[in-house]
Amino acid sequence: MRVLVTGGAGFIGSHYVRQVLAGAYPTLAEAEVVVLDKLTYAGNEANLAPVADSPRLRFVRGDICDPAQVTAVMRGVDLVVHFAAESHVDRSILGSADFVLTNVLGTQTLLQAALEAGVGRFVHVSTDEVYGSIDEGSWTEEHLLEPNSPYSASKASSDLLARSYHRTHGLHVCVTRCSNNYGPYQFPEKVVPLFVTNLLDGLNVPLYGDGLNVRDWLHVDDHCRGIQLVADGGRPGEIYNIGGGTELTNQELTERLLTALDAGWDRVEPVADRKGHDRRYSVDITKIATELGYAPQISFEDGLAETVRWYATNREWWERLRSRAALGGK
Repeated sequence: MRVLVTGGAGFIGSHYVRQVLAGAYPTLAEAEVVVLDKLTYAGNEANLAPVADSPRLRFVRGDICDPAQVTAVMRGVDLVVHFAAESHVDRSILGSADFVLTNVLGTQTLLQAALEAGVGRFVHVSTDEVYGSIDEGSWTEEHLLEPNSPYSASKASSDLLARSYHRTHGLHVCVTRCSNNYGPYQFPEKVVPLFVTNLLDGLNVPLYGDGLNVRDWLHVDDHCRGIQLVADGGRPGEIYNIGGGTELTNQELTERLLTALDAGWDRVEPVADRKGHDRRYSVDITKIATELGYAPQISFEDGLAETVRWYATNREWWERLRSRAALGGK
């Protein structure tokens, strides 16, 4: 069994790789893992350090937009788990070209190579942001796509390409759409690690607008477990939402982070709201729960406490990355 993990040196992809090689997923107990990662600013080989000596791991530095390289690494692959993406909303507002190139063309390049190589299963990892914003209730997988940022529009485009390769060519493709992830090894431009590392360094934290935007929070381990359930048993051509079940306003999240780091509201700096800032995200996870038995296992309280501890005790990891981070949050 050979698994190709794109973006496997990033935050979520590296967690998935570490879990595979640690034996967390029985169906991949003996699998060889090939990581393809371009190592852009958010990719970091240090994320794979805990498993770097595994004889089952092969790391390839490369670009998912390069057809020749993708074709080469796709040979002999049974399962593709596609994490690689440009993913920061603020960066996409400043310039969207890289997002279209990586998220759309890169995904198409992978899908075509997987089709030509006869790959058995392809899991395309996407985001709840493709749905837009929802005032009340939760999105099911049948909801129309109304992306509001260049980032989410590029991901919606890649979702549709993935679906088309199933409907047109019969490729066994599943799409997953997750809510906001948090956990160890997350690049410090995203809101949780940004706030934690700023507070650890005695710096203020930026809070967009009125702070009442709502997000559902999902621990990276629950997310990766959900992805593997889809890889193992997802129906071809289907979409599966993966959520954490903890909806918080940004004010509420900020309060919890301040409390965890023994800081007060004097450390919070209101900043102008993001352009086109979606007000609320909420995914309905009934489908993956009913079909595949998914349920989040890590409470937000426990997961956040563990995440804060990780950043407090791994300063060397994130200090080297701070200069590369655009200090804004998702």
